[in-house]
Amino acid sequence: MAEDWLLIVAFAIMAPWLATDILIPWVVRLAYKIGKVDAPDARKVHTVPIPRLGGIAIFVGFMGGIGLMQWLVPGELFSLDGPLRGILAGGTLMFLVGVVDDLRPLNAKLKFGLQIVAALVAYALGVRIEFLSNPWGGLYFLPGLAPILLTVFWLVGITNTINLIDGLDGLAGGVSLIAAGTIGVIALQTNQPIAGLVALALAGSTIGFLRYNFNPAKIFMGDGGALFLGFTLAAISIMGVLKLIVAMAFALPLLILGVPILDTAFAILRRLVKGKPIFSPDRGHLHHRLLDAGLDQRRAVLVIYGFCLVLGGAALALAGVEGGHTVLVAGGGFLAYGVYRWIRSNRQATTPSKGE
Repeated sequence: MAEDWLLIVAFAIMAPWLATDILIPWVVRLAYKIGKVDAPDARKVHTVPIPRLGGIAIFVGFMGGIGLMQWLVPGELFSLDGPLRGILAGGTLMFLVGVVDDLRPLNAKLKFGLQIVAALVAYALGVRIEFLSNPWGGLYFLPGLAPILLTVFWLVGITNTINLIDGLDGLAGGVSLIAAGTIGVIALQTNQPIAGLVALALAGSTIGFLRYNFNPAKIFMGDGGALFLGFTLAAISIMGVLKLIVAMAFALPLLILGVPILDTAFAILRRLVKGKPIFSPDRGHLHHRLLDAGLDQRRAVLVIYGFCLVLGGAALALAGVEGGHTVLVAGGGFLAYGVYRWIRSNRQATTPSKGE
């Protein structure tokens, strides 16, 4: 049985990975053919036009993997009944909102309203925050309209945190990969196979995309990819982490998605203080600050990966998953490397040459 599960887990990752990897070159050609490329400007860091429809490959690869798992995994372990329908339906709607915005930009209020509709569809199909674990024991069941309000707030909020952090080559994809992998491991270790396999399928499709998106990027995920990844991460965190009957379970998704959550929270606060609309773009995000501190794109992204791994490792350890401390140490290594390279580059920039 253990060997069968290893094969299923490997399949859950590899099928979406390969499907996305194969689709990317086709999507690149499509984007160039219809002229849907991301042009550089003063706020962006890329200097040449880049295709921005990579979310199509991520979505199709993920959905193909889910469909194949329906055939491979026994029905009692991977059924479309229940919250999984909400994840797939809501994720599809969120993907379509993003792709339409990539093709012809939507009004910000309309876009936000459509995101709420996608979240409500997911709620109606079973993706719900109905209770929170009590750190001192037991459960706290949410009263009245609180479940729907909190669920919609979480789904729409996390969706937009991933979209807002999508500012460097490989950043949003890597952050999503670490989050999906962490959720998948926790879910599988706590006997939640559906949430675990869905999370690993999302991780697999993201790996296939990252091969073309890490610096120097050949394609961007666009809003279609960012909204889909953010929504799916938010939904599977409800299905596979928030519903754990353990103390501090409510803290796990906050740790796993801590970097994009904090980056977005500070962005909103910063814009409110300056009297700007909260959705207005600026250069105050974490990745912009790391670039301004002297790191190049790759090193800035690796530092942020390190932050995510540290928080993900802490979540694994808090959930009682073996190996959580190892992930935490690995994240610390990424951070240490980034700091070392930053200090070294600054020293080289300030040290005069022998000829001066």
